[in-house]
Amino acid sequence: MITVIAAIAKNNELGRNNDLIWHLPADLKRFKKVTTGHTIIMGRNTYNSIGRPLPNRTTIIVTRNKEYQQAGCLIAHSLEDALLLAKKEDKQIFIIGGAQIYDYALKHQLADALDITFVHETFEAEVYFPKIDSMIWKKVAQEDFEPDEKNGYRYSFIKYLKKTN
Repeated sequence: MITVIAAIAKNNELGRNNDLIWHLPADLKRFKKVTTGHTIIMGRNTYNSIGRPLPNRTTIIVTRNKEYQQAGCLIAHSLEDALLLAKKEDKQIFIIGGAQIYDYALKHQLADALDITFVHETFEAEVYFPKIDSMIWKKVAQEDFEPDEKNGYRYSFIKYLKKTN
């Protein structure tokens, strides 16, 4: 199972200045719970924004730079190569960003599922998540949450599965 996991806002906003735009501790906690023990694939810029391999996960970084190395991480030079490498490690693979990786994965229909944290606000952004095509993806679950003392925005956890013909 290959899952694209992302947090996006009303206009598909993803981030600005190579960082998240909002702070939702519930989303970060859920991300950790869902991805721990599995393989995560990300682009080099996303890795640089995190700054280290995430604990208890196999980290694969996708970069075109053939010389690039990062201690504690596996390196791939295409998303397809990263997925081949990941499948040797794990049956549950998460694609965690960034925008170019998401765009490629969705455009080439490489994922089986989308795990989206949807923030019910609009933000100023530089990078955006691709449009979720309802001809390809079926919403199968949604949990809605109101703002609280730790999470300042309304948000939803939404699961999509790829439609089968």
